[in-house]
Amino acid sequence: MIIVGQTAHDVALFCSDMHLGDHDPATAALFFDRLDAQARAASHLFLLGDLFEAWAGDDQPDAVAQQLIRQLAALAARGVRVHAMRGNRDFLLDVAFPPQAATVPSPQPFSRRSGATMLDDPCTVSLFDEPVLLAHGDAQCTDDPDYQRARAQARTHAWQRDFLARPLGERLRIAGELRGESRRVQAARAMGGTAPGDVSQPAVEAAMRTAGVRTMVHGHTHRPACHRWQLDGAAARRWVLPDWQAGTAGTSRGGFLRVDASGWSAVAV
Repeated sequence: MIIVGQTAHDVALFCSDMHLGDHDPATAALFFDRLDAQARAASHLFLLGDLFEAWAGDDQPDAVAQQLIRQLAALAARGVRVHAMRGNRDFLLDVAFPPQAATVPSPQPFSRRSGATMLDDPCTVSLFDEPVLLAHGDAQCTDDPDYQRARAQARTHAWQRDFLARPLGERLRIAGELRGESRRVQAARAMGGTAPGDVSQPAVEAAMRTAGVRTMVHGHTHRPACHRWQLDGAAARRWVLPDWQAGTAGTSRGGFLRVDASGWSAVAV
C-alpha cells in the first residue's frame, strides 16, 4: 500500500480531469502553471484519470502530452512520487502493444517516460494513518448500464489488443469519433433534464465497504464537493475533484485536493 504521512513534511496532491490535448492549449497552459506552483511542496502527486482528452495508445503524438510527460518526469527526478490512474478518456495509458501492432517498434510505456507509477482503479492508500479509497469515478456511475457495458468491453484484453493493432491514424480517428459521441450523449441527457454521469450512492457505499474505508476521493463527474454522511453508523466523506477548463478572467475551472499533516483542503485555480 502507498503510505503518505511517514514524515511530518509529506504533502499529497490530487487532481483529475484535465482533459489535456493539442485541441486546448489554454487549459494545458493553466494546468502546467498551477501544477508547477503546487508540486513544489508536494511529496506525492496523484493523477486520478482523464489526464488527456483522448488517448489512442502510448504513441500519442500530441505536443501537450509530451509536455506533461516531461513535467512529470522532472517532478519524479526531483523526488516527488508520481502516481497515475486511467480514466474513461485515457484507459489505454501504459497498455502494452501487441506483437502484431502496426506501430513498430512499440513505443516506450507512459509510466517509463513520465516516472509515474500506475494505480489500479480503485485502490486504497494510507493518508496520515487513514485508509482512503481512490478511484476515477466512472465505475461508480452504475445508473447508466449502457455506459457500464461499453466500459467493461473496452477494458478487456481482446478489445485493447485489437484496437492497438490498428495504425495510429485509424486509432486517432476512432478516438475522435468516440469523444464526439460521448459529448452528444451528454448533451441529449442534459436536454432531457437528467444529470449525466453522476455516481450512484449505493455503488459508492459498496466500494467503500469492500475497501474498509470511510473516505473516498474521485473525479469524473466534474462536480467538485466534499459530501459527508453516515455509513453504517460512522462518519463518511467523499471528495470529488474538479475538472479543468481555462476561461476568461474569473471563469477558469480546476484545482487540487491537498492533504498534509494539518488536514485536507481544496486548492482552487
